Amino acid sequence: MRGRQYWTIRLRAPVKNRASLTAEYMALFRALESARPADSRLFNDPFAPIFLHEWRRWLYKIARFKLGRQLVEQLLDQVAPGARAAGIARTKWIDDAATAALETATQLVLLGAGFDTRAYRLASAARATVFELDRPETSSAKQAALKTANGSTPERVRLAGIDFNRQSLGEVLTHAGFESTHSACFIWEGVTNYLTADAVDSVLRQIRQAAPNSTLLFTYINRGVLENPERFFGAAKLMARLRSYGEPWTFGLQPEEIEAYLADRGFQLMTDLSVSEVWQRAGRSGSGTRGYEFYRLASAQVQP
Repeated sequence: MRGRQYWTIRLRAPVKNRASLTAEYMALFRALESARPADSRLFNDPFAPIFLHEWRRWLYKIARFKLGRQLVEQLLDQVAPGARAAGIARTKWIDDAATAALETATQLVLLGAGFDTRAYRLASAARATVFELDRPETSSAKQAALKTANGSTPERVRLAGIDFNRQSLGEVLTHAGFESTHSACFIWEGVTNYLTADAVDSVLRQIRQAAPNSTLLFTYINRGVLENPERFFGAAKLMARLRSYGEPWTFGLQPEEIEAYLADRGFQLMTDLSVSEVWQRAGRSGSGTRGYEFYRLASAQVQP
């Protein structure tokens, strides 16, 4: 009976004009990882719990105790194989890559910021002007939670609403005060797979024009998972769940074409790997859990 009730809650239809449900699940994964002891966690996001609602908040409260955390992790890995590992691995990799990029870059741009709190928790971000771009619903929910927990938003963090499928990234950034003469680190995490091919192409070309000598860190999915999800571990369950949320995936690339794809748009590919590789490098593969092989991480440099 409890299992049936759990599934009913989890797979209910999304509420219109609310923050992204997938963004809240990412916050849950980050909160669970941050609940681990300092010597075993891959990162610390002390803000992640403030974005959790309903049963997700209860799961986090249970996970603050060692046995509870183990039970919660096992439950999530059984219900959504690979999802937790993928979310944690991509957070870890982007944290490290952004920290390195911000050694020289003076601007940090979060494209589809969701409940990303790097502006507040990365020491390197404290020296940068941060631009957070997202749907107004998600951005409003995020700022309301942060205001309750942290007070006012720092002046160095600038917010802007955007629909990547319809609006010009260049215009939105300019209006927010982005300096095209200064280098930047762009983070595009968990977004490209929800867009059209034209929107992805347009955003890349506008980054190229607006930010010479800048770094782009982004995620994408292997296009094969859209065509035949049964080929990939955990994909069929995930795709069905995303459709139930009203947030289906629409865009992907083949890993073997990513270098040429980026070059055509003025970027040099620096890194391309799957989240499962990051999970293994972090020493977590021995737990029996693995991330999605079809979910990929890439870094690229804007060519001068």
